[in-house]
Amino acid sequence: MDEMRARLDSPETFEPLLRLALRFGTLALLFIWCFTIMKPFLTPILWGLIIAIASHPLFIRLRAAVHGRTAVAATLYVLLALALLVLPAYLLADTLIVSLKLLAHHLADGTLRVPPPPESVRSWILVGDPIHRFWLLASTNLDQAFASITPELTSMGRSMVSGVSDVLLGFLEFIIAIFVAAALMANAASGQRIAGDVAIRLAGEGGRGYADLAVRTIRSVTKGIIGVALIQALLAGLGFLAADIPAAGLLALLCLIIAIVQLPLVLVLLPVVIYAFTILDPVPAVVFAVWCTGVSLIEHVLRPLMLARGVDVPMLVVFIGAIGGLLTSGVLGLFVGPVVLALGYTLVLAWLQAAPHGGGVEPVEVERL
Repeated sequence: MDEMRARLDSPETFEPLLRLALRFGTLALLFIWCFTIMKPFLTPILWGLIIAIASHPLFIRLRAAVHGRTAVAATLYVLLALALLVLPAYLLADTLIVSLKLLAHHLADGTLRVPPPPESVRSWILVGDPIHRFWLLASTNLDQAFASITPELTSMGRSMVSGVSDVLLGFLEFIIAIFVAAALMANAASGQRIAGDVAIRLAGEGGRGYADLAVRTIRSVTKGIIGVALIQALLAGLGFLAADIPAAGLLALLCLIIAIVQLPLVLVLLPVVIYAFTILDPVPAVVFAVWCTGVSLIEHVLRPLMLARGVDVPMLVVFIGAIGGLLTSGVLGLFVGPVVLALGYTLVLAWLQAAPHGGGVEPVEVERL
């Protein structure tokens, strides 16, 4: 023991250890400093990376269409992506604003009328009687009904303002992510080389296989989960617009959230269909109901097609990732969360399966970023 202590206290041993500690300390400080600077942009950058990996095959075709001019292809990609993002968002937000203006107009003029509740409402378990009493009061004296729930309305208003600000922030982060994705794809060759070097540094010679698995997982989740959810929400929103349903934008956003967290879309569509039968003629109402039924069932057709060559990820992982991402990073986290958690799950599972053999994951042919 004394000999070991003497060896550690000797200058020949102490100085190299001190230099090593200073190097690690400096690197750790630099990484922490960089992370602190990048933290506000971390989610949109991560989402931009995910978009770049998922849509890189499309970018390759777009670049080929403009005769290999990468800058032109990146510019066209940004314009197309912004058009696909901004146009539906504008149409759906416009319907929400119009509905709110119409509601405010009726409230100001005193022309808003609430029909009396059906007696069947009383039979609803636990909530039937209080809902029936409030509904009946609203049908006879709307001002008194609103006055009875003033604290709840105040709290709801604050929550709505906070929610709108979160949605606007998420929309801005989406726009940033599109530019990040275009920049990454325009420099795909160097990005691929750096990603491969990092993977080999972290996992040895088997790192290339893990990198390929990460690409396949990201594309699988973005196409099979998020892509299908976006298609369903867009189709549902178009149906709401065609049927002149109030707050079509908000309902489409709810459809998107429900679809991403892997809950049945009928939770949103069924009440809307019931409402449509009260305001539309029978034939348009039936057509709208058929449309909503098709929107709800289309995932069973699209998802197997999009996941046919992908990586199988349990729906529970996607659900937890979506909820956790929404709670931690807002609207954009709803999209990033499932991808990141599915990626972590897939890589850890592959590492556990490969660990007893001392190897890595066999690389496969994929279109790299």
